[in-house]
Amino acid sequence: MAEPSLELVDVRYRYHAGAEALRGVTFSVAAGERVGLVGPNGAGKSTLLLAIAGFLPATGRIRVAGHTLNRSTARDVRRHLGIVFQDPDDQLFMPRVGEDVAFGPVTMGLAPAEVRGRTAEALEAVGLAGFEDRSPYHLSQGEKQRAALATVLAMRPQILALDEPTAGLDPRARRRLIALLQNLTTTMLVVGHDLDLILDVCGRAILLDRGQVVADGPATEMLRDGALLESHGLELPLSVAGRA
Repeated sequence: MAEPSLELVDVRYRYHAGAEALRGVTFSVAAGERVGLVGPNGAGKSTLLLAIAGFLPATGRIRVAGHTLNRSTARDVRRHLGIVFQDPDDQLFMPRVGEDVAFGPVTMGLAPAEVRGRTAEALEAVGLAGFEDRSPYHLSQGEKQRAALATVLAMRPQILALDEPTAGLDPRARRRLIALLQNLTTTMLVVGHDLDLILDVCGRAILLDRGQVVADGPATEMLRDGALLESHGLELPLSVAGRA
């Protein structure tokens, strides 16, 4: 069998104050798979994402695109993992959109022609072709989110991780982002409370609560299980509740 794109075995992390945020998290994500990571506030979802990226010194085993994560490999591992944070302003810091999207490829040492090609390709993929000279600060929230996604796509990561990607978006921008994600073929880990987004984009869902995986299975089954969701502080997706 092919090696998983992402593999976590007994991943644990304890805050300095003593609270254990991750308690033996184990799961894997196959190449091309789209997985939604859901759970109540404080479940450890964002902490887990930071651990996967090597920003937190978790214990256990984490492998990203065939590379085992440790202190010496963290920088290289992040070349294979593209993270889109909840607030796009955390990723857009250059005067122009094109410069933001080109920043990653430039730091990789790619030739100028390759950088230009990747920048144009990424902006085209998110529906922002022609926005190269626009200021990120003058974009709508939806445009900012897509521009932040473009900065990651330009790196051509093997795994795309998104933290609450629809937070703060109006309905039209949300629908556009969902359609965009549905058309991507990259292995994907989507972290969020928007369970309708998870249903629309992901074939599988993992439920995390109190730092542990409590359920893992097809999204269409898990996210329609009202008793399971309620027992872990979640509600049925609106698209499901409306038909109940």
